[in-house]
Amino acid sequence: MKDTLRLVPALIDGGADIVELGVPFSDPLAEGPTIQRSSHHALMQGVTPRICLEVLAELRGQGVESPLIVMGYYNPLLAYGLEEFCRDAASAGADGIIAVDLPPEESHPLRDGCRAHGLDLIYLLAPTSTDERIGLAVGLASGFVYCVSVTGVTGARDELPPGLSSFVDRVRARTRLPVAVGFGISKRKHFRAVGRMADAAVIDSRVLLAHRLGVDEGGWPPPEDRFASDLLDPERIAESSGRSTKNSGPNRACTCASAVTSCIARTAISCLE
Repeated sequence: MKDTLRLVPALIDGGADIVELGVPFSDPLAEGPTIQRSSHHALMQGVTPRICLEVLAELRGQGVESPLIVMGYYNPLLAYGLEEFCRDAASAGADGIIAVDLPPEESHPLRDGCRAHGLDLIYLLAPTSTDERIGLAVGLASGFVYCVSVTGVTGARDELPPGLSSFVDRVRARTRLPVAVGFGISKRKHFRAVGRMADAAVIDSRVLLAHRLGVDEGGWPPPEDRFASDLLDPERIAESSGRSTKNSGPNRACTCASAVTSCIARTAISCLE
């Protein structure tokens, strides 16, 4: 967990605007091998949702001011108690919650808890989502909308899927909330491409791989800050997208639209051996 306390500031220093803190779960159905491994290792180390919130609070105590979002699966939150989890997450300094496997039709208890404690509840949409389902999700969402780029699991990929832009356009037509794109964003060309269609890019598995590389090579700090800055390169992104870098960056977790595409970096607590 002490790795997380160093990893998060390194990502922010490298240019990440928002950080998702992953809560480990035994059956992470949306995750590829990298995040599955990190979740398994965290569970073997005894990491619980309560410990995740303690780490979040410690990050705030260290002076981390960037928006922090708790991302996980519904069952651990339900076992904790939805109202209690929302209360404790807000008290720890969270700005929002993502429950990956929670369908919007069944989300009202968690949404009520989030609203009662000033948290945003961020919903996921897939390329297979119908227009009706998109409308349902964005009608309930606050903060931003998370578009899953592929019909598959998380993990670094060589290319973005065809049809991503039209999917994002379908979502944009139904909401004024900022739109983030995640799953498979691992290269600068991906980030630049997403910057032409969305407000934020979510980078997950590639962050953990960069972290592991640094540890395996025996040095600290690992290359998260260099990885983030090399990936983002905001001046070049702005040039390629025709946007200005002035006044960029979110005001809080869930107002992530900016003049330059925001970066949402995802990490997992106690992710390494």
